[in-house]
Amino acid sequence: MAPVDEYSISAQRMVSNQIESRGIRDERVLDAFRRVPRYRFVEDALRGQAYNDHPLPIGSGQTISQPYIVALMTEALELSGTESVLEIGTGSGYQTAILAELAGHVYSIERIEKLAKRSKGILEELGYTNITIKVDDGTQGWREYAPFDAIIVTAASPDVPSPLVDQLSDGGSLVIPVGGRISQELVKITRKGNGTKRTHMGDCRFVKLIGEHGWKN
Repeated sequence: MAPVDEYSISAQRMVSNQIESRGIRDERVLDAFRRVPRYRFVEDALRGQAYNDHPLPIGSGQTISQPYIVALMTEALELSGTESVLEIGTGSGYQTAILAELAGHVYSIERIEKLAKRSKGILEELGYTNITIKVDDGTQGWREYAPFDAIIVTAASPDVPSPLVDQLSDGGSLVIPVGGRISQELVKITRKGNGTKRTHMGDCRFVKLIGEHGWKN
């Protein structure tokens, strides 16, 4: 295992070469990626690849997303530090930690109990106190804490789940991959009163979002 200072150097390079160079400009987002120890969220055998420019497996058929994609989705939410954010798909917990650095409170839903338990443990070890995680069908959202200023979905859905749009605050944004089983398009939905604005953010590829308002299996 490499010393922590080597991981810090790797994080700096990741931000410069993979994220900033591709157009991510929000300094708060860039700083969060420098601070959050990405290597903590991957399996021990893969820590040497933690800062590489590609996704990595985390078990249970899931992945930790490519750093740039995490940054792109995060910047699109335009967080200022006080927001209530809903994350669908806790996964490794890495995106959760990035959000916790940038928002007031993060509510995260994970379908797979094993992943939720592991990520919760890591996040607690890292000292985050503004994160609440539960195991459930994320396509239903979390009405108890709605409305949310921002919602981020880290798995691909055939369409935008209507409960998530319903749980957005006025002016809030939802970022989600939408499309088929193999490839999708990243879209941003911004709620304006009773209507929404849809912004296309480019092609992507994610694991399937399983649930009542996503893929059925």
